[in-house]
Amino acid sequence: MIEIVMPRLSDSMEEGTILSWLVAEGEMVHRGDELLEVETDKAAMVHVSDADGVLEILAPVGSTHPVGDVIGRLLESAAQPAQAPAEVTPQPQAAPAAPPVVAAQAPAAAQTTSDGRIHASPVARRIAADQGVELSAVSGSGPNGRIVRADVESVTTPPQAQPKAQPMSTPEAEAAPESTTTQGTAKGAVTRTEPTRSQSLIARRMSESRATVPDCTLEAEIDASRLADIRSQLRETAGTERAPTVGDIVTKACALALREHPNLNGAWRDGGFERYERINIGIAVATDAGLVVPVIFDADIKDIHELARETATLAERARNGSITPPELSGGTFSISNLGMFGVDRFTAVINPPQSGILAVGAMRSVPVVHEGEVVPGSVMSLTLAVDHRSVYGAEAAKFLRSVRERLEAPASLLG
Repeated sequence: MIEIVMPRLSDSMEEGTILSWLVAEGEMVHRGDELLEVETDKAAMVHVSDADGVLEILAPVGSTHPVGDVIGRLLESAAQPAQAPAEVTPQPQAAPAAPPVVAAQAPAAAQTTSDGRIHASPVARRIAADQGVELSAVSGSGPNGRIVRADVESVTTPPQAQPKAQPMSTPEAEAAPESTTTQGTAKGAVTRTEPTRSQSLIARRMSESRATVPDCTLEAEIDASRLADIRSQLRETAGTERAPTVGDIVTKACALALREHPNLNGAWRDGGFERYERINIGIAVATDAGLVVPVIFDADIKDIHELARETATLAERARNGSITPPELSGGTFSISNLGMFGVDRFTAVINPPQSGILAVGAMRSVPVVHEGEVVPGSVMSLTLAVDHRSVYGAEAAKFLRSVRERLEAPASLLG
């Protein structure tokens, strides 16, 4: 017998919610088969089996369990629990092993899960919901008839039957917040909406950050005149390709500065210092479902155009719900940019256990003094928050100066 435990699908995952079992109880599971869908603090993800055996389900769909909690078992055979007394009372021992009955109920259900839901990947469900495609009319080409992304995308005419039923099969709909309205209060009607699982975890982590991280905040205003010129040049020469944005250039400058100041590319964890070899920068993205932070891996060694393309792709995937936990994990430092909303300056909350986060404000046109004369120019505010346990003020100031110097001479970032 092999125990199935709630897997850790991201570095910040503490617990997960079972969205569906992809194999019926009593069915044979092979190593590498898709076993269940789990919703984490970052996304919904399919977990595959790492062993062979007959499935025994212990945790029902919709239940939430901490990482490492036993949620099922893989048995050597359907009769394993009763092997010892099998010779004396064979009939009673066969009764609990109802798996053949369960399996027999789903001969035409190669596209349905053990709880009656259509057998489809999370990405396929999201795309189907967005495009109005009825999953019941889609043929699955994945393992055991599972509907995958390509199957949904191949459908050009959405079915007309049951148009309102589809949203209920998506992970997002299952976790949709419930709202209640109270009338007759001094504040008028009060509507209370329960947070989604993701929103609850974000709230908890941000509260923990404020309560447990002794942060130190530093601000610098940079001369962004050359940065504005470079941005204009990139737009003019981009053609049909997406031009790198100011945010992309800031990310590149920050990545190179982290290479010079490795203590900021680390964490205070379990009473000790951690320093990371790779520079993986998380970029905060606002979505309808809340804050999501996709990660740009090895940002220091990617050229500005590659970095820009990857950032745009991940941001789009975050917004349409197709982002995966690996793309949200492994960050070593974060950047939050609200400049596009006209925010001049702000302080971002550190994403523990990371040591720091850089907040980027809007580029503003102002008069500046250049060689003794007042001329038109641009400035931009950068605010750095660091965990003072692992990064002291002087070191944080040197890092911020390194970022500023690169942004004030941005041509070197384009190579």
